[in-house]
Amino acid sequence: MPSASPTPVIEFRDVSFQAGQTQVLRGLTLQVAKGETLVLLGRSGSGKTTTLKLINGLVTPSSGEVLVNGATHREVDVIRLRRGIGYVIQEVGLFPHFTVSRNIGLVPKIEGWKQDRIQARVQELLQLVGLAPEIAGRYPHQLSGGQRQRVGVARALAADPDILLMDEPFGALDPLTRDELQREFLSLRQRLNKTVVFVTHDLHEALRLGSRIALMEAGKLVTVLTPREFIKSDDPWASAYLRAFGNGLESISNRGSS
Repeated sequence: MPSASPTPVIEFRDVSFQAGQTQVLRGLTLQVAKGETLVLLGRSGSGKTTTLKLINGLVTPSSGEVLVNGATHREVDVIRLRRGIGYVIQEVGLFPHFTVSRNIGLVPKIEGWKQDRIQARVQELLQLVGLAPEIAGRYPHQLSGGQRQRVGVARALAADPDILLMDEPFGALDPLTRDELQREFLSLRQRLNKTVVFVTHDLHEALRLGSRIALMEAGKLVTVLTPREFIKSDDPWASAYLRAFGNGLESISNRGSS
């Protein structure tokens, strides 16, 4: 007999979400495997960020179930769940009155780590995301946008979570900094083997960074494809994205899938 498929790390079972009179998500069924980077691709209002928030319990489904490591949110302590999931957003969300070191070390401190262990972890993560050790004593306003975004990634990784949620983390950056951080993300992905759900509206970014791409439109999941499958797809929504984003996609897909 063939072996059973492994339990997905994240699973949506016919999930819908309604905010007031607005149907934000409709019947989402989707699985995320251990170690993959699933990109949620879609226009503004397609339900990407809501999908992300459903994973760590920031919002609750109107119907259906969301499972993380095989358990629904009703079966776990949601606060503990959130502490075990790294979360990176476009605006970074660093505490302005905390130094870089305190920002990165916040969750480990809440988890009861000793101070010397926290400081060692801060220095380890600064090196991992390409920042100099002296950055640790600075405040967010003393950093560039790219540096703040790197600190945001370091903070999300601080307690070594298995799952990383990233909501358009590079969207507000200039093209050169964005390219640099995308390259660093690919390197980190290979070294850390985290399960990542990454939100973007940029097809170039999706093809470059994703193991698979979940294309969303108007609160519905349209299709789920690898980058190479996306390039060759005859799905009308995928084709519309390919036309809109133009040339150069094939080479991006090949780099992102290697």
